[in-house]
Amino acid sequence: MLGLATVGFALNFWAWALLSPLGPRFKDDLGLSAFQQALLVAVPVVVGSIGRIPVGALTDRFGGRVMFPLVSAVTIVPVLFLGLIGTTSLAALLVGGFFLGVGGTAFAVGVPFVNLWFPPERRGLAIGIFGAGMGGTAISALTTVDLVERSGVATPFVVTAVVLAVYAVVAALLLRDAPGRTVPTGSLGGRLAATARLPITWQASALYAVAFGGFVAFSVYLPAYLGTAYGLAQADAADRMAGFVLLAVVMRPVGGWLSDRVGPVRVLVACLAVVAVGAVVQAFTPVLMPWGTIAFLAMAAALGAGSGAVFALVALLAPADKVGSVTGVVGAAGGLGGFVPPLLMGALYGAMSSYALGLAALAVVALASLLFTTTVVRRAVHARADRGEGPTP
Repeated sequence: MLGLATVGFALNFWAWALLSPLGPRFKDDLGLSAFQQALLVAVPVVVGSIGRIPVGALTDRFGGRVMFPLVSAVTIVPVLFLGLIGTTSLAALLVGGFFLGVGGTAFAVGVPFVNLWFPPERRGLAIGIFGAGMGGTAISALTTVDLVERSGVATPFVVTAVVLAVYAVVAALLLRDAPGRTVPTGSLGGRLAATARLPITWQASALYAVAFGGFVAFSVYLPAYLGTAYGLAQADAADRMAGFVLLAVVMRPVGGWLSDRVGPVRVLVACLAVVAVGAVVQAFTPVLMPWGTIAFLAMAAALGAGSGAVFALVALLAPADKVGSVTGVVGAAGGLGGFVPPLLMGALYGAMSSYALGLAALAVVALASLLFTTTVVRRAVHARADRGEGPTP
């Protein structure tokens, strides 16, 4: 079940990230400004993020067995729209990108689905492994540009649609919800209101907006950044973005595994410190080899491990029948955290011809999150341990 969920997450994220590698191409073909290019790649992110809130609550109600095939099937529609008729204008791209955001909601299906299949002491690693499905963005980065150059702009979209269709059928036949799954009662609105009253919802949301939001922001904007700041060709920039994504993907289960052993608070503190240092270094736009590469790879590793640690924290503190709802809100915060930076970076570069201020802002946010983790979040974990409901952080 973990394997099937991880594959489904990766394939939906592949679809979700199809526009990012083609951003520079659309900028040239359609004469887009830096802000319009940033908006194009950010729209699927914000829709996929907000959509996680109702999808997470629906997963609590109907289970991953229903929701995984449903989300995968619905995502096929905007993928085919973009591939066949939606790349001729900015308006069409924005409409297709809006509905492409459905693919990003798969995360809110998988976390509660996987969580119920494992005992508490193994959930950090299990959810971290599932979270490695965010590597679907790397599939897009590695294949999309090449497929377009070889066979035309429709090809990557059609290939992705076919793969999603196959997965939807397989998931409908093979996925099973965990035995003993508790189906929550009450209305969707009531359950979301109860979720909003949980402290862990907002604590984890703040941290995930930085950890996963940073990952999403770099994964969608890095090709444009590298092309502008270092003059890299489109294919080279996409390959380097794929390397960033793959390292973050590998480190996500590592972050969950470490959280099972030393506690999510310690892991988050270390990760946020690395992000702050890496952002400060990159704010000075050092030479790409080696210093810029080292800074970006260090941030990739820290953002991946930190994302895994956040959901180890959710598994530790969220009530079992609300994990989907909490995941939806936290996942939305993470996605929205990735929506704002590309727009900010594009606007700042258009105004100042420099990315330094945007990267400096990332360092400040990472340090503020580190302070929040060592105070508010640590107290919450200690309080749970004092009640005998979890390990001491």
